[in-house]
Amino acid sequence: MASVTAESAVTKPTPRAVTHQRQLSDRAIMNLFIWPTLVLLIVFNFFPLFYSLYLAFTNYRATGNTAPLWVGIQNFSNILTDPALWQAFATSGRYVLFSVALQTIVGFTLAMLVRGKFRGSGLVTTLILVPMMLSPVVVGLFWKLLYNPNFGFFNYAILGVNPAQVDMLAGRFLGQPVPGLALWAVVLVDVWMWSPFVMLLVLSGLNAIPDYLYEAAAIDRASSWFQFWRITLPQVMPLLLIAVLFRTIEALKSFDLVMGMTGGGPGNQTELIAVYLYRVAFLGQFRSGYASALAYIILIIVIAISNLYIRYLNQAKGES
Repeated sequence: MASVTAESAVTKPTPRAVTHQRQLSDRAIMNLFIWPTLVLLIVFNFFPLFYSLYLAFTNYRATGNTAPLWVGIQNFSNILTDPALWQAFATSGRYVLFSVALQTIVGFTLAMLVRGKFRGSGLVTTLILVPMMLSPVVVGLFWKLLYNPNFGFFNYAILGVNPAQVDMLAGRFLGQPVPGLALWAVVLVDVWMWSPFVMLLVLSGLNAIPDYLYEAAAIDRASSWFQFWRITLPQVMPLLLIAVLFRTIEALKSFDLVMGMTGGGPGNQTELIAVYLYRVAFLGQFRSGYASALAYIILIIVIAISNLYIRYLNQAKGES
């Protein structure tokens, strides 16, 4: 009996050994999931990032049969002296300024309107959020049909149902007769699509404001305007700045919506910097080195603007 007990004590693993085996097994499973992901990130993200940085200092063309030739900072100097590029930057600046400003105003207004609970408020909020859930290319093609001078609803709604007026002003929203109107047409669609995003963030901030702040203000007989400036706006400002930051970054690299509506035309009225980059890199020119340098300049601009927003956001958080 004693020998049997001793044998069983030797063959039976201890709890510490079982735990150690389980830890090794869990670690192996963890490595099995992590390492393939890291390899994919390196192959599809880091390698193109550093390779494009190398191409930015060469005169490489994707359709050429020659190897990349090192030219130093020549691409960057050519970019700084390219008038077409500065025109694209100016168009992008106007687009970002107008679209983000209108989205902030419209989104904040919608959040204030749906903040109060009323019958069907959930349905109304859901319907308002529908545009931001659609594909930008689909939205661009959809609004292109609405802007169509022959059968589009938008021209008839603005100009009336007089066919003579419609024929006289046909194509002015996405056409050539009125300079700059095509850009406003794209801005209007961008505001329609992404104002719900601003509304969603502002609404979450409004719902997080404690009720006792308004109760204390009401006891002190503070006006509604005073409550808005002293309570509502400071409490919502951090989330509002985050929404503005996200929309500014997205507007700076806006591409699919513009390509779906105008393709950068008419002329270069809606040629944003992303559309210009696409044309340089792919449409007929295939100047891969020049396009890589331009892409890094855009990246630096986006990082600089983001740092400004983040610094102001930290100040707003400190004040609130």
